Amino acid sequence: MIVKPFEQIVAEHGPMVLRVCRAVLGPADAEDAWSETFLAALKAYPGLPEDANVQAWLVTIAHRKAIDVTRAQARNPVPVEQVPDRPGREGEWAGDLWDALARLPDKQRTVVAYRYLAGLPYREIAEITGGSVEAARRAAADGVKALRAAYPLEGAHS
Repeated sequence: MIVKPFEQIVAEHGPMVLRVCRAVLGPADAEDAWSETFLAALKAYPGLPEDANVQAWLVTIAHRKAIDVTRAQARNPVPVEQVPDRPGREGEWAGDLWDALARLPDKQRTVVAYRYLAGLPYREIAEITGGSVEAARRAAADGVKALRAAYPLEGAHS
């Protein structure tokens, strides 16, 4: 039996889940995925084992919601006369970092988000993404290498 109120789960893990959703989907779709994640989590929360890793559980749900959003977007293209301006950036996603993250291949972007924004171990990332621990490590390393090349730190020496 879980004794922690669900509101406390949202307060503790909500910002991390939003960061993951933003990294995987981009700022435009992140809030909807975040909401869907916590709606699904609320329904399943009473049956969650007491020893469950709540953070990994929430990232797994967010991962599935991100897949749903991506699939829905692929099925429903909207023809327009003129391509609209990109959604505005906010806070930590300002500058070229979001652009560099968005250019990563899906697997690398997802693994980087789960590892560095959610802080999940590679074993749990592999379970969520359906790959091996080694593949998760490789995707994270390749993603970070690409980000460093695209978004170098000021004053860093090559």
